[in-house]
Amino acid sequence: MPKPRMRLEKQTLDKDLDKFSLAEEASQQVMRGLAAPGLALLFLLLSMAFAASFVTNSATAPIIIAAAAIAGYMAMNIGANDVTNNVGAAVGAKAMSMVTALTIAAIFEIAGAMLAGRQVTLTVEAGIIYGEHILGPETIVWVMMAALASSAVWINIATYSGAPVSTTHSIIGGIVGAGIAAAGVSSVQWWSLAGITASWSISPILGGGIAAAILAFLKEFIIYREDKIASARRWMPVLLGVTAGSFTAYLAVIALVQVAAISLTSGLGLGFVVGIIVYFLSKPWIHRQSEGLDNRNQSLRKLFRAPLILAAALLSFAHGANDVSNAIGPLSAIVSALDGVITTQRSPTPLWELAIGAIGISLGLLLYGPRLIRVVGQEITRLNPMRAFCVALATAVTVLLASAFGLPISSTHTAVGAVFGVGFFREWYTRHSKRRLEYVRQKTGHADFMGSAETNFAEVRRRRLVRRSHFLTIVAAWVITVPASALLSAVVYLVLSAIFM
Repeated sequence: MPKPRMRLEKQTLDKDLDKFSLAEEASQQVMRGLAAPGLALLFLLLSMAFAASFVTNSATAPIIIAAAAIAGYMAMNIGANDVTNNVGAAVGAKAMSMVTALTIAAIFEIAGAMLAGRQVTLTVEAGIIYGEHILGPETIVWVMMAALASSAVWINIATYSGAPVSTTHSIIGGIVGAGIAAAGVSSVQWWSLAGITASWSISPILGGGIAAAILAFLKEFIIYREDKIASARRWMPVLLGVTAGSFTAYLAVIALVQVAAISLTSGLGLGFVVGIIVYFLSKPWIHRQSEGLDNRNQSLRKLFRAPLILAAALLSFAHGANDVSNAIGPLSAIVSALDGVITTQRSPTPLWELAIGAIGISLGLLLYGPRLIRVVGQEITRLNPMRAFCVALATAVTVLLASAFGLPISSTHTAVGAVFGVGFFREWYTRHSKRRLEYVRQKTGHADFMGSAETNFAEVRRRRLVRRSHFLTIVAAWVITVPASALLSAVVYLVLSAIFM
């Protein structure tokens, strides 16, 4: 008789323990969901305290502290949305894990912002509105405050919706909207805005075209060759030399412009020298890495993994050097205006302001970046290390070409355009490449393969390798970014001016 009672008590105890376990798991899920907002709020509070320690004028302290908090919020949104373009392709290609990508991007974003971001980007601080048309420094304060708040909210909405947008276009739209609300249409530098509008189409088309051209080269000269390893040994040093040269010129001309004024000619010359050096150094390295590898595409992916990781790191450094100004540029203008100075194109940025932007970008990436990393790297089209390498190289080359022609360009549009370019080219190549069909014919051993290709590969040829829903969503987000930010900023400015002016 005691045994059934003991069994019943044990069953009751097990059920109670199960309930406690479920309650504990539910509590952990809730706490995990609150961890990211909690850390974000803690960073904003620390940003306010950090800014307060550098303020000497007690009368302007509340405004500067509030501006620092909004700039920190903007920086986190930049990290959550914009930085994903630098590492998304590498993660989608499984060249690195999500944790590795987040770590590399965070470190190099901070390095780029702190080492090469000592002055704000000209178009953000002094190249969008005419300061002399704004009615005094006090108005500039609220114009920049409204631009920061509205663009940060817009980027937050875009990130939540899974749409990678240009943070540069967002902040510029915000400045334009608040500037018009404050002083009318004459306050806007319309030629500068026209160039930005042109880049909506120029940057993704250039990025996609160059990425497709690089992928076509890989397919024609390496992937669909009889001896893949021998072809890789011949051509990969060339590609690595071009990559090293392109990134060297990119960093010299674009990312390090705040450290030293390097002309485009000098930057390209430096890139050429570095490219030649890397070409000769990489030949023995490629030979060693390729020893013992099988003659298949999986082996090629291993060879491209290390160059892809390096490319992602360099893109993150360059991004930190440039786009930190999207958060800190308006903050710098606010601090200068409160001192009675209208921002000029050579106004320096204090180190404490850069620190808020750099840490905020990295924190936003770590807390909220994985969502858009998956969109860019996995959900638009399928990537492997070779295709992701094309995306990274195309992004750097496109920015260089745009700089040579004096075109304003978005790194976000370029990188995402390159991903689309790779996907659309694969669709076209699958349908039309004679070399691919001949290669498959030889591998399958069917003599009549070329004649029956339409029948044998009808389903393959109908496949769409790019998700059209993402394409339409992202393009729509690009088109409305500037007007949406501008309208929201104008409303915010009118509210702020009604309260404080």
